[in-house]
Order: sequence, then C-alpha cells, then structure tokens
Amino acid sequence: MEERLARLRAKMSEKDLEALLISHPINRRYITGFAGTAGMALVTEKDALLITDFRYMTQVRQQSPHFEAYRHDGDIFQAVADLCRQRGLKALAFEQDHLTYGEVARLRKSMGDRETVPTSRMVESLRAVKDEEELDVIRQAAAIVDRAFDRILEELRPGRTEREIALRLEFMMREMGADGSAFAIIVASGPRSALPHGVASDRVLEKGDLVTLDFGASYRGYCSDITRTVVLGEPNDQQRKIYEVVREAQQAAVDAIRPGMTGKEADRVARDRIKDHGYADYFGHGTGHGLGMEVHEAPRLSPRGEEILQPGMVVTVEPGIYLPDFGGVRIEDDVIVTEDGCEVLTQSPKHLIVIQ
Repeated sequence: MEERLARLRAKMSEKDLEALLISHPINRRYITGFAGTAGMALVTEKDALLITDFRYMTQVRQQSPHFEAYRHDGDIFQAVADLCRQRGLKALAFEQDHLTYGEVARLRKSMGDRETVPTSRMVESLRAVKDEEELDVIRQAAAIVDRAFDRILEELRPGRTEREIALRLEFMMREMGADGSAFAIIVASGPRSALPHGVASDRVLEKGDLVTLDFGASYRGYCSDITRTVVLGEPNDQQRKIYEVVREAQQAAVDAIRPGMTGKEADRVARDRIKDHGYADYFGHGTGHGLGMEVHEAPRLSPRGEEILQPGMVVTVEPGIYLPDFGGVRIEDDVIVTEDGCEVLTQSPKHLIVIQ
C-alpha cells in the first residue's frame, strides 16, 4: 500500500494538487486496503487519513496501518472540511465521476471559501497496471472459473433452466473459495443466446440450443471473467459456422495482444476477421475490457480504445456473433499483457463442445 500511495502522490504532484478526496469504494480499497462499506480517504503530500464512522474504526486500524483513522459522527463532508482547515489546505480535489451532484454541493458548502477541484480517473489510471501480488490473485480467480466450467458441463442438459445453471455456477465458485460472483451470471440459451447480456431467465434448455455461459469469480477483491458457448445435441451448419468464425477471431486477437498497441488496434484484429466472413453487423460491442478490482475497468478494447496496452494490464478478449431469432456465440478469455505478448489465464477448451 505504501508504494501505491507514493505513486498517487507523484501523480498529484504532476497535476499540482494539494489534496485529494477518494470517495469511490474500489479506489479507496486500492489505496488504503480498507474493505468496509463506508468512508473516504484524504491524501496530501504529508498526510494519509481514512475518515469513517464508529462501526469501522477497528477495521481501519487492522487493514490500513499506513493511514490515520479519523472518526466522524455527523456529516462526512463537514469532517473532511474540518480536516482541511486544520491542515491549512487551500484546495481539495475530488473524484467527479463518483460523487453525485448533491454530494458535490454538500462538499462545496462545507468547504466554504476553500477551492474544490474536480478530477477524473486519478486512481483508476494507477489501477490499470497491476503489480505481481494483484496478478497472482487474478490468476487464482481465473483458475476458479476454469474449474467451475469443467464441472458445469456435467449438468448442462435439456430440461434444466437457465436460472438453475446460474445458481449452480455461483455455488460451485463459492465452494472453490470465491467470495461470490463478480457480476450477474449470464446463461443464455437458444434464441436468447443472441442477447449479449442475456442474464439467466426461467427458459428451459432444449435440444439443439446454443448455450452461452458468461460468469466470473470475485476473489480477494479481484475479478475473473470467462465466456464459453456450447451446443446441446448435434449442431447445425449455421451454428458450426458462426462458432468457428468467433473462435478464429478470438484466437487471432489473443495472439496479437502485445504492449505498445492500442485498444483500438486489438479490437480491429477480431473485428476484421468477423467482418471478412460477412457478420460485421452482428458484432456490436467491444472486443474486450480491462479487468481487476472491477469487472469493467481500463483499458478498453474497442473501436474507441485509445489507451496503449502496457505490461501488467489485464484485459478480456471476447468477440461474438449474435443472430436475432437464431442464437449467438461468444468466447472470452482473460489475459495479462506481458513484456513481449500476453499470458492467457483462462484455460478452458475453446473447441465447440457438443453435449449429447
């Protein structure tokens, strides 16, 4: 945590910021280690304070030894303003993407004539590149989803509902040590597999269905994210065709990932393959996204992804084809950008699995 705090202070110095208020729970946890549900961090060149209420004082001291615990009993923004006055601070930066309009109004009222400065993605930019400890945790989260996928194959059969399969996946991941699901599990079967975010429904799986499973494990504060598509019974020619196009596009993008390329360039690799086969209109989302403490974070692999990939970044690679009233296919892996390419974390098979 000391190293992260030092990097944040260096970034604050670059932007000539006297103090920064961290309100976003994920950013707060990243900088402080505190996993409670209430509180804000105040960082200056010399001070590191974690402001919370009575419920969390002991927890702060246990999880955030490098931060001074400060208890507030009333409005937290008034407590922040009081701390700024005590330290003679003239200006306070805040996370504009994570405070509501009303909260900003409260902060500014409490600060009085002291300046408040909106900032964006200060901590998120640090989170984009993971250290070795973070990467090891994400590797373990990825191993959990691989094992869960292997086990769920034994239970996928006609007659089960999408909700039943989703529930079993969550149970399996928790049984394997996950804190829970990283997001609402997607189980989309038959025509519903054409819904990129087809969260599990009461639909009963039928013979002939394509079934898309998109799920992730939340483990020690970090996420994994995998998608595989299988078919119940012998696939028809159209199902085989779109599966192979997606598999080819996904593998090409994985093979292309390297430091120095932009998210836009990585996206183009998969998108061009799908376009070449005549399915450009049926792939409408980005090829991937950053992965870490949140399941969607920087960088983006999309036509608008201008971020440059760097060693230590973790991204998903997940192109798909979605044919309305027919079905869809998506294949997704988690990869670490390395010095000379990438390390693929999710190792579940990517050939078309036919469940008889």
